[in-house]
Formats: sequence, C-alpha cells, structure tokens
Amino acid sequence: MYMSQDKPIGWWAQNLHRTLEDAWDRALAGEGATRREWQLLNVAARAGSTGELAPFFTDPGAARDLVGGLVDRGWVRVDGDVLTLTPTGAAAHEGLAAVVQAQRARSMRGITTDEDAATVDVLRRMAANSAPAQPG
Repeated sequence: MYMSQDKPIGWWAQNLHRTLEDAWDRALAGEGATRREWQLLNVAARAGSTGELAPFFTDPGAARDLVGGLVDRGWVRVDGDVLTLTPTGAAAHEGLAAVVQAQRARSMRGITTDEDAATVDVLRRMAANSAPAQPG
C-alpha cells in the first residue's frame, strides 16, 4: 500500500478536513458568519433547496436551526424547502464572497489547476470505489 509521508490517505483526508473547517471558521468569524451559513447563503443565492446541504449535517435539526438563524437575521426567506436571499442577505453574501475568495486563494497557494483537478478526481473515484455496491 502506498502511503504519502508515512501517513495513509485517510489520515491526510481527515487532517485536511479539520484544518479547512478551522480556517473557514476563522476567516468568516470576523464577518459574523460561519462556514455553514456561507454555504446556506450560496444555496439561497441560486434559490436552491435546503436538501443540498444534507451531506454536511448529521442532524437535520441543526440545518433547520441554521436556516432559522438566517431568517431571523433577515438574510434569507424560506418557501417550502427553497431558500432565497433578501436584499440584506444579498449584501451579506457579496461581502462574504470576498472573504471566501481570499481564503480559497490561501488554501490553494502553490497548487496548480491540474494538481487540484487530479486530486479531486482521485478522491471522487476513491469515494465511488468505497460506496456500497448497488443491487442489481
């Protein structure tokens, strides 16, 4: 088995996940938002469904609470399971976008577009290979 720098890929994947979550939280905290709020604002910016974030929430109640918080702040409206931005939410989304772009640039420093694409492709295929087999 190939192991990069004496650690298996699962270790690096978990380490990256924790490190990125912390970096996003730090970057957005200065703007009074969290990463999950940013993700919900992105969904609302294209009038998407709250169900799009299911992979990020193990507790559906947490997603409802987060949406409720954005509604209370006047940033989003909810119609069924569709989120849309209010004018205040659109301004917040625009301001946070600059913070997000800067954080993405920091995270990708020294990584080429080809390296990024290859890494994502490998991770996607590993996930597909590890998923339960579909019957039939």
